[in-house]
Amino acid sequence: MHILSVGLNYKTAPVAVREKFAFSDEDLPRALQQLKETKSILECVIVATCNRTEIYAVVDRLHMCGHFIRSFIEQWFGIPVSDFNKHLYIYEDDLALEHLFRVTSGLDSMVIGETQILGQVRTAFLTAQREKATGTLFNMVFKQAITMAKRAHSETSIGESAVSVSYAAVELGKRIFGQFNNKTVMIVGAGKMSELTGKHLYANGASKVIVANRTYDRAAQLADKFNGVACSLAEVPGFLAEVDIIISSTGSAGYVLTREQVAEAMRKRKSKTLFMIDIAVPRDLDPLINEVANVFLYDIDDLQGIVETNMDLRRKEAAKIEGMIVSEIEAYHQWFKMLGVSPVIRALQEKSASIHEETMDSLLKKLPDLDEREIKVIRKLTKSIVNQMMHDPINRVKEMAGGKHGNEAIEMFTHIFALEEQLVKLQEDSKPQPKAVSPVVKETSSEHNLTSAPTPFTYAVITP
Repeated sequence: MHILSVGLNYKTAPVAVREKFAFSDEDLPRALQQLKETKSILECVIVATCNRTEIYAVVDRLHMCGHFIRSFIEQWFGIPVSDFNKHLYIYEDDLALEHLFRVTSGLDSMVIGETQILGQVRTAFLTAQREKATGTLFNMVFKQAITMAKRAHSETSIGESAVSVSYAAVELGKRIFGQFNNKTVMIVGAGKMSELTGKHLYANGASKVIVANRTYDRAAQLADKFNGVACSLAEVPGFLAEVDIIISSTGSAGYVLTREQVAEAMRKRKSKTLFMIDIAVPRDLDPLINEVANVFLYDIDDLQGIVETNMDLRRKEAAKIEGMIVSEIEAYHQWFKMLGVSPVIRALQEKSASIHEETMDSLLKKLPDLDEREIKVIRKLTKSIVNQMMHDPINRVKEMAGGKHGNEAIEMFTHIFALEEQLVKLQEDSKPQPKAVSPVVKETSSEHNLTSAPTPFTYAVITP
């Protein structure tokens, strides 16, 4: 039994390639069914975001399974393998697990430590689970990855530092104002970066947005997004008396605002604090504005410095999460080893219970005059003897199953206690009952037999 991860992401493929391999929400259930029916694939999950398309699969063998998955991608998207093969990566077993844990915790994201991917992986898993494309292994592995990612973000500071210019601007503003409630924001220029910064400030409580642009229509379009007011660049000085935050990015050849204009406005404002962010190159705002009292002016280099500092902090926190991943993979191995011993223990318990019941039946036939209380006491005492006799062997086989020669220990245990017949019965009992076959999608069992585990067991899963 092996785990594979096959995919492409922002590191291996440009957006022009990635967009060709996007699974829509509507098509994903059908894609999962088709993938699950692919040869040698026992379980599968598809994670599809704007930055990555990844297929995770439990397979019964490594040989040829990468080829089968590439063929599925080729057939589903109608694109020859030769056109995308160079963009694909494939991870096997421990490397596939490590990749999943890194993706889910945000370590493999374009912005280290972002949390959006955690929700996207969780949604992908729940969709696969709902479509019965997962089984014992992935129900455990994805629950483990999601739980670890949540713990990583709560136990480290990886997500606390701003790592984009727009977020850095908001972080700076919070240092000055504490919060943005009842603050007025002016966006000078209608570029993407100033728009994004304005959105963050607006989302953080800014009550009013004024948009100034060389083209009034463009200013009006952007102002509508914030229920704001539009004006021309010439009108900007007239608004200085009422705004609290200015974000400027116009691409103008000269300064949009000078020191003298701001100093004059500050006299009218009675020195009320003014926060200015200049993200234009060349700069829109006269650097001498910083000399005016109660004016805080930051340019793109100031913000970029904050971003780099915060990225360094995130990298340090990421190293802590890498250590957590190592521990999680070891925990997975211990869990997987126990899968083989669980049915053996259950077989022993059922065999001992059967022997106990047969012995009690024989005893009651030989001692027909026993009253109910006497029968209850005898049953309890004999059951206690059986349980005590099994206690140490069960604990020992658990210990041995987690060791280097776990499979051999389980086989020896099975042979010593003659559990072969019970294991066969458990396996037969665990087989799913025949179901009606849909004319569109063939229903298949989400469980499968493990090499050393003749019967599948149910483990805790995430529910929507």
